Amino acid sequence: MKIAVASDHRGVKAIEQVKAIISQLKHECIDFGSNDEHPVDYPDMAYQAAKAVSEKTADMAILVCGTGIGMCIAANKVKGVRAALCYDELNAQISRHHNNANVLCLSGDLLGTTVLRKMVETWLTTEFSGGRHQRRVDKISAIENGIDPREVVSDQ
Repeated sequence: MKIAVASDHRGVKAIEQVKAIISQLKHECIDFGSNDEHPVDYPDMAYQAAKAVSEKTADMAILVCGTGIGMCIAANKVKGVRAALCYDELNAQISRHHNNANVLCLSGDLLGTTVLRKMVETWLTTEFSGGRHQRRVDKISAIENGIDPREVVSDQ
């Protein structure tokens, strides 16, 4: 898989760990920066990585800023992106299994090395379960397209 990664200045150390995990799992990493601790604006980085997912030049993305909140908000503005802010392994698993999240947002300030590794590994290896969850993801897409999700009829 091709995994886009991006961080702001507060996520640089964590994103280096993320890139190492991606490589260890034999995935390709597409790096959208930042590569140092010089202050940058997280929406710039979030947009580039999320756009890569939206345009299908990347399969998924992992974004890191101080709390993960800003990256998540910015990424979710890009059509076709389902970004999830996760703080533990269970959140990471459920975001993929139930919500088919294609962007993982993490905190560079609040997560330790062990938790970060478990979350990234879990997120990258968890499959979307489909079924009743597909109906809900379809409704999220409807909202994105300006359609009332209650109007979406599904066989699920």
